[in-house]
Amino acid sequence: MARELRGRCMCGETNYEVSDAFEYALNCHCSKCRQTTGSAFKPMAGIVLHKLRLTHGKDNLLKVEDESGQDVHCGRCGSLLYSVVRDGQYAHVAMGTLIDTPAIRPSKHIFVGSKAPWFEITDDLPQFEGMG
Repeated sequence: MARELRGRCMCGETNYEVSDAFEYALNCHCSKCRQTTGSAFKPMAGIVLHKLRLTHGKDNLLKVEDESGQDVHCGRCGSLLYSVVRDGQYAHVAMGTLIDTPAIRPSKHIFVGSKAPWFEITDDLPQFEGMG
């Protein structure tokens, strides 16, 4: 049985637990991930949605939807916690919100075709123009 990891937003208003059973982890450079994080890319780990549980702050969420899914933020501080994707079946956990260290590490960079022009990828992970 996988251990449970804790995660939280910047202000501590919203907390979650997630199984350390992620199926994949990626660094996404698409414009949506850059815009929602305010960063060069979004390190994310994918897991079946039901393995993630909000433990505090359920009533104070900001949910932003578009054609690709839904981003879930703390309604108080705005921290992106996770995205609901793949027809509502998966969560892409923003790895920067994890308190505990997951077993998985990002294995590739995706959507580098739309990466920030000012950012240079300096690691040896595989790079894909699109989804990969």
